[in-house]
Amino acid sequence: MAWKSLIAAVCLGIVASADVFSEDISYNKHIRPVIEAKCVVCHACYDAPCQLILTHSDGFARGASKQPVYDGLRVSPVQPTRLFIDASSTGQWRDRGFFSVLPEGKNGNSGDGTRVLEQLLLMHEEHELEPNSRLPEATGFGLKRDNFCPSPDEVKEYRKAFPHGGMPLGVTGLTKSERKTLLEWVEQGARFDTPAVHVAAPINQEIADWERFLNGNSLRRQLLARWLYEHLFMAHLYFEGLEDKQFFQLVRSSTPSGKPIKVIATRRPNDDPGRAIFYRLQPVQSTIVYKTHVTFALDKAVLDRINTLFLENDWDVERLPGYADEDRSNPFQTFAPIPAAARYRFMLDHAEYFVRTFIRGPVCHGQIATAVIREQFWVLFQAPDSDLYLTSKDYRKQATPFMDIAGVEQDLLDGAKTWFSVKDQYDLYGSVRQAAYENPGNAGAGFNHIWDGEGENTNALLTVFRHHDNASVRKGLIGDYPLTVWWMDYPLFERGYYNLVVNFDVFGSIAHQAQTRLYFDLIRNDAERNFLRLLPAKARQSLIDEWYQGSAQLKLMTSYQQVSDKKPSAIRYETDDPKRELLDRLLYSFSGINEGPDAINRGKSPGRRQQGLDSPGTGHSAGTLRRVAARPASEFPAVKLFPDVSFLRVFDSAGTVELYTLIRNRMHSNVAFMFAEDLRYQPQQDTLTLYPGVLASYPNFIFNINIDEVDDFVDTLLKVDDERVSAKTVISKWGVRRTHPHFWELFQTLTDYLQEHNPLEAGVMDMSRYKNL
Repeated sequence: MAWKSLIAAVCLGIVASADVFSEDISYNKHIRPVIEAKCVVCHACYDAPCQLILTHSDGFARGASKQPVYDGLRVSPVQPTRLFIDASSTGQWRDRGFFSVLPEGKNGNSGDGTRVLEQLLLMHEEHELEPNSRLPEATGFGLKRDNFCPSPDEVKEYRKAFPHGGMPLGVTGLTKSERKTLLEWVEQGARFDTPAVHVAAPINQEIADWERFLNGNSLRRQLLARWLYEHLFMAHLYFEGLEDKQFFQLVRSSTPSGKPIKVIATRRPNDDPGRAIFYRLQPVQSTIVYKTHVTFALDKAVLDRINTLFLENDWDVERLPGYADEDRSNPFQTFAPIPAAARYRFMLDHAEYFVRTFIRGPVCHGQIATAVIREQFWVLFQAPDSDLYLTSKDYRKQATPFMDIAGVEQDLLDGAKTWFSVKDQYDLYGSVRQAAYENPGNAGAGFNHIWDGEGENTNALLTVFRHHDNASVRKGLIGDYPLTVWWMDYPLFERGYYNLVVNFDVFGSIAHQAQTRLYFDLIRNDAERNFLRLLPAKARQSLIDEWYQGSAQLKLMTSYQQVSDKKPSAIRYETDDPKRELLDRLLYSFSGINEGPDAINRGKSPGRRQQGLDSPGTGHSAGTLRRVAARPASEFPAVKLFPDVSFLRVFDSAGTVELYTLIRNRMHSNVAFMFAEDLRYQPQQDTLTLYPGVLASYPNFIFNINIDEVDDFVDTLLKVDDERVSAKTVISKWGVRRTHPHFWELFQTLTDYLQEHNPLEAGVMDMSRYKNL
């Protein structure tokens, strides 16, 4: 060990004797558990600080970069830097501007003898903070933090400029044992012994069957395989019925089954591969992280369903489509030979998965990206036999040419021209659609036009929550009655998916990113207006005026299609609150497939279970905690205390833990604009949604509450803003700040809870947006 590091380590109590470094340190056995517990929580995915991704040893070896992935002001697209895909050796990453944070080069030293990781670990211990105290504001957290990303020859300046910038950043440090092990590993040369991924024989057989299916020779099978790939490339695929829940990703390889996979690196999944391709299932090598973990089961039932939906129908392909801009911008034309009803039904079968890809994909990052949606809303789907795009060949032929999706063009000037062209087409499609649905031969929208999941598929009802700069989706109608509801048909669903997932380039330009955001603004408005077709004609305009208040009124008149009152709803209403009446009926009639019989936030809503607070996972404390749910901040000021996502950890002396997600729903006059969100914010109307279990991916804060103190906790919240009770009172008594002496074990509770209650969906939680309350 370098003498300076050794002296520092001894002073910090890291080492006790000169022979402490006698044992070889294994990355897989000794280092990886520490990294996964206390480093991956921030260093994962595209938003990893300095692109230092630590979910796999290859990311550690790759090192860090000063170039951020997310850059909303980038004039031109940049070269992608995806781990495992865009470079295959350390040397190639160095050529792309990545620098080492570990010993590298002759005698295990980096360029000037400075090991970045070692220095940042030691730096953390030089600035101890009072337990459970607030950190200095200058430390900075979350997406707004300006990461310095010191290279080896900049560490000295970094230490002087950012005294609280040691790692792990702004949080209780590693234990002495963990720190000692990491420093010893660095001294020994930071070697990796990551074992090769092993795939069990039964899984190999399943893989062979799927790859055989996906690589069929007929033009029909090739086009279907391309559509399936473009819809499953983001999934963590697994095989139902097998004990080993190993995950895989569907990739395009230049090598056939039986050969080592060689991934073809393209910016987007529908870019031209430039050669013959083979669809392959590749093991997921990295640590599973909850915020990017989107699961999809591959089993015999799914394969049978694909065969039934797609291959038992009589359709032919004369020639395969290409990968030009016009092919990528309009999937309805690209995949026109495949029956539209089959495509839509497949997406409906797995609706939560597809909406989750909107949210857990790279597009859902930052406040500007998520400001396109409300804080809480329900999502319904149009029944396939009521969707004219599926049932009317003439309408489909007329509408398809107008369904280009924005964002293909990256150039700033050309992108603006393309946007206006796409917007014109969007408006033309809207006119064609409205005329078709208002045709005298077509009935008005009725309750039977809402997809009911064939009475058993719980994907039919979804709830989406926005958490300022990220979002979540769950099956079921969760929370209090929402302000808006989306009713999506196939064209809306497919365009949303291609806009936010397939065609989105996280390394793209501002022109591309702006078009993506603006286009989805139109999708949202269309989904809301489609829902209005279910309501009385005379109520529609007043409702959309309520949803688009203030400045959005101008946009209603100039950018969105006007609400029509020409075709009355087929539903008969009996009250003067038709939206509530419709949602009551929905809750009652669809109770058999509603995974959110929410007695906590809705009280006596129709269709809830008669026993009361007995939703799956609801603990004994729910009855008391419900007193804080669904109340506006105007009458419950404590709402303002909570960040977007808090977790309430309720424990007893026996070690039993109840976990609740407490979501702050922020109200806005409208969500029609990309900027100036604060000017549209209506804080007095904010409410809280209490959800039993883990709902969100980015915890903002944890409250740790003894079950005997739950009443006291709620009573204190009800007194917040009283002269004697402030937010600080609640946080100091029950809050878990970043400096809490047990921060790591309490934070680990979230992942442990997932592992116990839903192991298939479990993954490491992200703490990069944990607040400094």
